[in-house]
Amino acid sequence: MTILCNYIAIIAMAVVAVSCNNTQQPAEMIITNASIWTGNENQPLAEAMAVAGDSIIAVGTNKEIMKFKGPDTEVADLEGKFIAPGFIDSHVHFYMGGSNLASVQLRDASTPEEFISRIREFAAKQKPGTWILGGDWDGMGWESLPEKGWIDSVTPDNPVFVSRLDGHMGLANSLAMKLAGVDRKVKDIAGGSIARNSNGEPAGIFKDNAMDLIFNKVPPASDEEVENALLAGMDYFASNGVTSVHAVDAGSYDEAIMRIRNSGKLITRVYIMETISRWSALKEQTDREGKGDRWVSTGGVKAFVDGSLGSHTAAFIDPYTDLPTDSGLFVNSEEDLYNWVSNADKSGLQVVIHAIGDRAINVLLNIYERVGKENGERDRRFRIEHAQHIAPGDIARFAQLNVIASMQPYHAIDDGRWAEEYIGPERSKTTYAFRSLLDAKATVAFGSDWPVAPATPLEGIYGAVTRRTLDDQNPDGWVPEQKITVEEALRAYTKYAAYASFEEEFKGTLEPGKLADFVILDHDITTADPVTIRDIKVLQTYVGGKKVFDHKLNK
Repeated sequence: MTILCNYIAIIAMAVVAVSCNNTQQPAEMIITNASIWTGNENQPLAEAMAVAGDSIIAVGTNKEIMKFKGPDTEVADLEGKFIAPGFIDSHVHFYMGGSNLASVQLRDASTPEEFISRIREFAAKQKPGTWILGGDWDGMGWESLPEKGWIDSVTPDNPVFVSRLDGHMGLANSLAMKLAGVDRKVKDIAGGSIARNSNGEPAGIFKDNAMDLIFNKVPPASDEEVENALLAGMDYFASNGVTSVHAVDAGSYDEAIMRIRNSGKLITRVYIMETISRWSALKEQTDREGKGDRWVSTGGVKAFVDGSLGSHTAAFIDPYTDLPTDSGLFVNSEEDLYNWVSNADKSGLQVVIHAIGDRAINVLLNIYERVGKENGERDRRFRIEHAQHIAPGDIARFAQLNVIASMQPYHAIDDGRWAEEYIGPERSKTTYAFRSLLDAKATVAFGSDWPVAPATPLEGIYGAVTRRTLDDQNPDGWVPEQKITVEEALRAYTKYAAYASFEEEFKGTLEPGKLADFVILDHDITTADPVTIRDIKVLQTYVGGKKVFDHKLNK
């Protein structure tokens, strides 16, 4: 009798399960009459989408999707507007960028006089003793690098340390150096350099590791200042259609991110990376707490091999064309890099390392190859951040070793104005080698490096597709053979960016079961003239089915 009852109960449960599966879930929101680029190769295009909770429940034709309409369903007719998965920025300095939004703006200061004037005007509004940071100055076309004498007289009461836009060089005034205890007796720093005047005194310019001499004396920001910077950054991301970011320097402010998340104010999904030298602490944390959820996750560790091209600190096999005595530098030793990579990889962490020059990239690929063989096969997804200047023989190795090229296409149209002066035309052929990497079947994920460059994916797509430099001096594209298509660039900002953080199962494409993270644009970028892509506007941004940006409210 008991067996019979159990059998009947099992049959009943099965009937209920089938019945539930046949019950169509009503949508909370339906979007119709749209031009939807899904990123899903099995269903690349659609005209309607249904959302319930934070996820997509159906994608298809208007007729198919209207079947999900319930009595309380909100229906939006987009009148042909374009929808894409929410953009994922694979490389941001989250806190630095948010903080810089409120700092002195020097990126477009075209002359030394304008540079000085902007610092003077900003300093006049600050309380005495307040540090002036950020800036993101360029300096291209100036006869010399700035030095402390430019700004000492206009900042007598405020310590100043403003960074070049690449983040690998900064200018300090005399007050900042005094507070940091830096004078002519200070010795040069391994993995960095200090510019000096004819008397041997520091001139104010510090590069790479030497920048820490000043940064280490900057007072820490308050919890409120950090949170305000992150909130400002999220609003900025949303206005550009960015729904997720990979925060490459987030180990220092991950607690602030969690406070914002717990307060219900988080509108950007964040993949947090820790400094690689702290791999053991991150392993202990992930063993204890796990790697997070769909809002905030971790598991990546970040390091540097070299510096930047603009600062002449990117490490090259051959010397710089314009400076034959210099071939760049390593910020960390090969031995340290190998030990960090090996230990982090053994701990199940993702290794994410900055390498820009061809020598830096080659050495890092060698380390990745060695560690992969020693530690055995697993889905590790090693990443090289920037991967800007690749030796031709190393391009195929990205695919062979399953190394993700995490690149920033805006840099190509920025650096393209002057890069050949630094490295010559031959090395430029495989600079920002988007086409060559994709043809070699490598995985390419796109980002911005914000605030080094603006976190504007549409400008990034424009850069990857046209390669027209910012000065409009290359109308057919700088190194045009490295152009890619709009859809390839879109996938690098969505599907493959999600893959680069082990999150492709629930975001990066628009399909049933995945998160309702998407962006609405005023034109279809897949059919627009590529030259106009940078002028296309973000109309609305949704994260988890909730609107987090509306251009009508932000005019």
